[in-house]
Amino acid sequence: MEVTPSILTADLCNLGEILENAVEAGINWIHMDVMDGNWVVNKTITFGPALIRSVREKLGENVFIDCHLMVTNAEETWNQYVEAGVDMVIAHIEAVDDFPGLIKKIHSTGTQVGCVLNPDTPASEVMPLLPELDLVLVMSVVPGKGGQSFMAQVEDKVREIRSAIDEQEKEGGKTPILMIDGGIKHHNASLVRDWGIDIAVVGSGLINDKGSISQNLDKINKALEG
Repeated sequence: MEVTPSILTADLCNLGEILENAVEAGINWIHMDVMDGNWVVNKTITFGPALIRSVREKLGENVFIDCHLMVTNAEETWNQYVEAGVDMVIAHIEAVDDFPGLIKKIHSTGTQVGCVLNPDTPASEVMPLLPELDLVLVMSVVPGKGGQSFMAQVEDKVREIRSAIDEQEKEGGKTPILMIDGGIKHHNASLVRDWGIDIAVVGSGLINDKGSISQNLDKINKALEG
């Protein structure tokens, strides 16, 4: 299982240094959480295309960057993130009216597409989209709601999606990446890996004042090995 950092917990004044430390630690995928102040529960505003463009310029082309759009108007604004240099746009199924149409438009630019499901959204919602998706993201916390713990009850949904992806691959179809985001730390990393997760988004478990990114990543990797 691969780990990608969310920079939500990063000190943006030191973002360049934090990104360099992440790359030096062996991380080659950066997860950018975009909140517009409207769609998420606590009305948080994070950042937009301008910051993402700066991250791309800082890291160059060898690091994969996705943007997780927690916004009301992903269908109208996705192209701004493509122009900023992301490799993948991940949009919420709950916030998009025409997801097949959105996939087609984003794919036409050569950019990958992911679909994210909130904890209460059933796996059945994403199943019709699997043949065209590059990634499915399962949230294990409610986006933008503070003070939450990891929601282990998403296990059945993760396993159901994993099974569908594996079956699709067996039949010669695409193999979307399966990602999880929310409350992932060293103590539960092996748990979600065993569910079938390919990539875990880690925020405060990776970027904190208790250790460097390299030290925190080592802690997670040792837990995965154990």
